Amino acid sequence: MEKIIEKIQKLLALSASSNEHEAALAAAHAQRLLALHNLQMADIAATSPPEQADSISVPAAATLPKWAGWLASSVALSCSCKVIHMKSPPPRLLFIGVGQDVEVSSYTYQFLEKTIRRLAKSYLLGREESVVPLLRERIRRSYYLGAVRAVSQQLALQTKETPTTTGALVVIKDRLIQARVAELGPLRTPQSRRSSIEHDAYQAGQSDGNNIAMHKGLERSGRDNLRLS
Repeated sequence: MEKIIEKIQKLLALSASSNEHEAALAAAHAQRLLALHNLQMADIAATSPPEQADSISVPAAATLPKWAGWLASSVALSCSCKVIHMKSPPPRLLFIGVGQDVEVSSYTYQFLEKTIRRLAKSYLLGREESVVPLLRERIRRSYYLGAVRAVSQQLALQTKETPTTTGALVVIKDRLIQARVAELGPLRTPQSRRSSIEHDAYQAGQSDGNNIAMHKGLERSGRDNLRLS
């Protein structure tokens, strides 16, 4: 059984690969082994109790858009992580978590952020009135917020149905993350701000945001694959 657990651990490491195809295959294989041998993630984690939290930096703007901060916070929470906005050069988002959690969190955020930007760009091409700079920015911002709302709701539902961390590991991970945060000194978490929205763009963003989960492996089976940690 030790060899099986070791193999699953290696597959979990591969599931955080930047190669989306490789990551999905590795995670799916890990899922099959877990089911075949009647193992839970708690069994895997128990064989190697975490000793410290790690951090991964993701490039970000010095002034973080509301939608990006909201997305980062939602993803981090769903992966049992914490995210900090670092303004000091170079500006970045710092994801803090234990083991595979932090890798999956940073990878998922980057994938979703890139996807939402691409979808917003496509949506704006179909809005003739968006040629007016101020209106264009309002439409873009509204679309972003709608998309992130949809994604955040999907992540929250997933976390409720299939938590990343269960049992005693919750307390252990929280303690290690807080210790890591304390080492970094005074920091800022992404802040929420009020925003005026354009209804049609917001609704379009919500609709497309819901479809991200279906198309890119963030539906239940895919999200389980990404978040085996």
